[in-house]
Amino acid sequence: MLFGLKTLSLLALLLGVVEAARPGLPPPGDPFADPYNDPYNPLRYIPSNVLTGVSFGLYFLTATALVLCMRKWGAKWMLCLIIGSYTFSLGLALRFGLAKDPHSKGVYIAEYLFVVLSPCAFLAADYIILGRLAAHLNAGHYLFIRPDRVMKIFLASDLFTFAVQACGGGMSTSNDMDKLRIGQKIFLAGLALQLASFALFSALYIVFLIRIYKFAPEIWHHQTPVPWHRNWKTLAAALALSCVGILIRSVFRTIELSEGFRGHLATTESLFYGLDTYPLFVAVAIYVPFWPGRFITQPGDGEVTRRGSPAEEKA
Repeated sequence: MLFGLKTLSLLALLLGVVEAARPGLPPPGDPFADPYNDPYNPLRYIPSNVLTGVSFGLYFLTATALVLCMRKWGAKWMLCLIIGSYTFSLGLALRFGLAKDPHSKGVYIAEYLFVVLSPCAFLAADYIILGRLAAHLNAGHYLFIRPDRVMKIFLASDLFTFAVQACGGGMSTSNDMDKLRIGQKIFLAGLALQLASFALFSALYIVFLIRIYKFAPEIWHHQTPVPWHRNWKTLAAALALSCVGILIRSVFRTIELSEGFRGHLATTESLFYGLDTYPLFVAVAIYVPFWPGRFITQPGDGEVTRRGSPAEEKA
């Protein structure tokens, strides 16, 4: 349901923006002559096949490496990260089609949907890791939210922000330019709320680590002598880096839409890679060497091992 709302809202917004730019225009000319001023080119540039190829290769290989990690160390609850990585790589691959036919509305919409929607899986993976890490350490009382509710609450928050975006996207299909602009503003508000939601999650995580450091030295230090691949703080650092990458991308997307689809951020390919594709790549690739299944041990296929202070029993 959540994925469907996001898809419909983005599809409506893209169709509205693309169609609103075309009425009364002459037939399209050479798409490679002046792409920046070409109203039929939604990107306003010709995608670089070199950058597309390198980026596609990085994501596809990383997704495959994550599959191998899951097969070796378990943690099937990270499957969403793997699926999202593959679909993001598919979105990048579609840019080859845009390089060949910059005027293709269908390819553009498919590319945009995959690139914008796939990171939802990256957010979900981080939500899952925090909840399971807190339970694994028996330190759920240091979170302001119960570990088993972290994912539910933040996914519900994302669902609300997606509903706001769906409302804005629906208005963006109108032929009335005033309604179109209002729809874009509502959609932008939804993006800003989504950014605020993940920023709140990141703050929750930081406070969780600080509280463990201050009030539970037995948890903070008890694994220090063991190898890095068994020390929970290694995974904690990986999750922090993943959050940073996602936050960079979220800020970029929010500012990009505030400028409009013809703004500097939306029409500059280097910024798309530097502030979107590669920060997200770091957020995903960090889990190849630091696969959560290596740190959060499982006796079977699902339940995490719980250990630590009995303080949680009193909480």
